[in-house]
Amino acid sequence: TAQELFSLYLKCQGEPFSSEADKLCNPAGIFFPTFRVNRTSERKEVMVAMYKLFAFLNASLGNITRDQEELNPMAKELLERLHNTTKTTRGLISNLTCLLCKNYNIFQVDVRYGDSSKGKSAFKKKQQGCQVLRKYVQVIGQAARVL
Repeated sequence: TAQELFSLYLKCQGEPFSSEADKLCNPAGIFFPTFRVNRTSERKEVMVAMYKLFAFLNASLGNITRDQEELNPMAKELLERLHNTTKTTRGLISNLTCLLCKNYNIFQVDVRYGDSSKGKSAFKKKQQGCQVLRKYVQVIGQAARVL
């Protein structure tokens, strides 16, 4: 689950992330796609919002995984979970692409991605990862309720 991935990520980052997650992982300052749909939203609007969410998440997971392979190469469980989450996300993107094309004649969706972590300090890389994963926990719950 998203929460389990976030918890494992925090554990693998060590201090101060394990003890100060509320402060260090506050996602308020980072970009994350808006997800302002609900059960009364048009299905097309929900699917476009889902596509934007998972495309963003896929790119972010790529950054987080690359950083963790560099910073925590021995954290095998975390790396495996990040890889598996990325595979699942890619599958969802593929399914959403087909659905948007077939059912709604949408062939392209404009997606904004978050900041790259390349060139940032180890601390900033860890912080960006925990901010994205914390926001993911919040948004994925909302997405599940909408579906």
